[in-house]
Amino acid sequence: MRVNPGHSSDAAGRARVADIARAAQVSTATVDRVLNRRPGVRDATAQRVLKAAKALDYLPETGLYAALAPPPLRLQFLLPAGTNRFIRMLGDMVGYSQEHWAPFNVTCRAEFIESFNPHELAAALLRHGKRSDGIAMMALEHPAVREAVSTLAAQGVPVITLISDLSNSARAAYIGLDNRAAGRTAGYLIGRFIGARATGKVALIAGSRSYRAHEEREAGFLHVIDELFKRLQVVGLREGQDDAEKNYRQTRALLDQHPELAGIYNIGGASDGVARALKEAGRDHKVVFVGHGLTPDTRALLIDGSMDAVITQSPQTTLMNCVRIFTNLRDGREALIAVESTRSQVIFRENLP
Repeated sequence: MRVNPGHSSDAAGRARVADIARAAQVSTATVDRVLNRRPGVRDATAQRVLKAAKALDYLPETGLYAALAPPPLRLQFLLPAGTNRFIRMLGDMVGYSQEHWAPFNVTCRAEFIESFNPHELAAALLRHGKRSDGIAMMALEHPAVREAVSTLAAQGVPVITLISDLSNSARAAYIGLDNRAAGRTAGYLIGRFIGARATGKVALIAGSRSYRAHEEREAGFLHVIDELFKRLQVVGLREGQDDAEKNYRQTRALLDQHPELAGIYNIGGASDGVARALKEAGRDHKVVFVGHGLTPDTRALLIDGSMDAVITQSPQTTLMNCVRIFTNLRDGREALIAVESTRSQVIFRENLP
């Protein structure tokens, strides 16, 4: 809404900018800034101008409410690029769910950045911090990322970590699974599927240990195998960087090296690469396979029996929790008020939602 600065009431008796300026004891330029919602005016002065505009019937009720409403929070989601279908689905939801954020007076955007590059992530944080009111990211465990989060916190731009947390950081909150418990769950499932009295080898494939989530899932898995399934031998962890082709190659190498492999836990994404290698080797119904993230790909793998179980979380709830946290912080409330705890679900072929 553009205002027309003038120096007296118009012929119909309608107040003009000069009248509001006199009533509020400010300049016409200040009135123009307030009514057009441009920065550079103190809150107390802006309120005085709006009260004067209301008293002079300058704005209709709807216009007054619009002028009084704060501008929407600009929220940015930074997610790793690649073939992790769950992460891609999460980013896509940010874009096409704008109507869900409208009641919260926020706008949300997602950007996919180079995966597993902490310096690129740190640079993206600082870049978006200049034009965003809050940033949510899947964190990489690295000093450069930690320092960028600290810088933004000092500037009043809160950062939320998604799916993977950042230790000893100034982030405002973490939204995601208890990843150690998720790893224990995977270990328990694989151990029970293989059989408590059976012997065999099990392997892990991670995106990267640069994700704290993947480290914690690995630790939980190893602990429950050692605790409950001592007859199973863990033959180490390989990194596939959440890339389907790399996961395929890593799985083929595992099967060549350990023909008797009995189980695989894919800690990260791109489970389709693992499944392709199992199918080509004729081992897709012989090796117990547990992974993460319910997507169209993993649904298909559950249905055809290539995967035995998927540990997942709701992407919709994840995004809504982020929005609630940012609006809580904007409104001066505690960050986690009315925020649901993230619940893990174990999905089998027989209970697909």
